[in-house]
Amino acid sequence: MTSRAAADFARSCVPSVTSSGRRVSLLTEDGVRIEAQYSPAAGAPHVEPDGLVVVLAHGFTGSLDRPALRRAAAAFAQYTPVVTFSFRGHGRSGGRSTVGDREVLDLAAAVRWARTLGHTRVATVGFSMGGSVVVRHAAQYRAAHEGRTGAHTDIVVAVSAPARWYYRGTAAMRRLHWVVERPLGRLVGRLGLRTRIHGIAWDPVPLSPTEAAPLIAPTPLLIVHGDRDPYFPLDHPRALAAAAASDSTDLWIERGYGHAENAAAPELLERIAGWVRGRVAG
Repeated sequence: MTSRAAADFARSCVPSVTSSGRRVSLLTEDGVRIEAQYSPAAGAPHVEPDGLVVVLAHGFTGSLDRPALRRAAAAFAQYTPVVTFSFRGHGRSGGRSTVGDREVLDLAAAVRWARTLGHTRVATVGFSMGGSVVVRHAAQYRAAHEGRTGAHTDIVVAVSAPARWYYRGTAAMRRLHWVVERPLGRLVGRLGLRTRIHGIAWDPVPLSPTEAAPLIAPTPLLIVHGDRDPYFPLDHPRALAAAAASDSTDLWIERGYGHAENAAAPELLERIAGWVRGRVAG
């Protein structure tokens, strides 16, 4: 990031201090305010020698204050500093959710902020909707083309991510489409799920995760999926892995694992953190 770009971005950050780290309001490229929080690694308040930070992207209806994401952040913080944030339309962030489309801009803002804090290597770890976002973000903000902005990622982990859009093959996804597509469903989303959803259909339809996956290489990509995922069956992670570059992609199919951050056990999160650190060391 150039010094001018860093200064412009710093002016978009409205900081505050919490008991668990530094909390700010970030401004995305399209003018949406996004709440984000930085947590140093346990027992290490400064940037690690390898410069690594993990940026976590939650699933649909999540937020940085939801217990499941806080547990995930705490698990990763045992190994490296962590940035969490709430996607637009979630938590205290502004705007309305586009269910994975313009959320790429939210992640880009969080990654840029992490780099302004002194981190030179960023790993983006996304769950469910966040998993589709980290894949598309990595394709859109490739280091070779976007290094000047500081929005690119160095390592990508997609957990419980869909491979394609408009999937309705499970009861859970049919319920989600009702919430997103119907006025009554969006009201339920706002009042019951605390998620504000945009009512306008995608136009144009964004690049699907499967279409984006081959554009990530040579950035390392880890795809993690459970064999008991109630939203997306195993053809989704397998399609993502088949589309991605084989020499920079790993696929983990986890026995007994359900869906996203809500079902992620500490042992799984620790193994993902170890994989990330291994890519840095390598």
